[in-house]
Amino acid sequence: MPCDGDTLVITTLDRLGRSTQNMFAFAKNLRARGVGLRVLNLGGGDVDTSTPMGSILFTIMTALAQMEPDIKRERITDSVSKRRDAGKDFGGRPQKVTDRQIRNALRLIDGGEPAAQVLRDLGMPRSTFYRRARTIDS
Repeated sequence: MPCDGDTLVITTLDRLGRSTQNMFAFAKNLRARGVGLRVLNLGGGDVDTSTPMGSILFTIMTALAQMEPDIKRERITDSVSKRRDAGKDFGGRPQKVTDRQIRNALRLIDGGEPAAQVLRDLGMPRSTFYRRARTIDS
């Protein structure tokens, strides 16, 4: 339990709480106990919320920390829109391998083609092919 003269050290201000109100309540609790606050991503300087300058700095940084997820969300939405408009891939899971693709690969392999080459040409993972080939043969 922190007590008078201790200092709470955190890496980023957004780790302190989920909302501005939550962070202010936490800072008030720290101040009541005489505990200092040091945020490392602010250049390692102490944020003394008991002084007017420290209080305003804490208020500004808290507002910025709360705004950061909104900015990230906006950037992601913008990026997705641009990729969609340009017809580009979104990444994510690879396309599903169909039964027809498995049957074609089996036909080529049964015809004498090396399995490794067939799967490489089709862009199909070996593990997927062998797992799915067992279900198709059944």
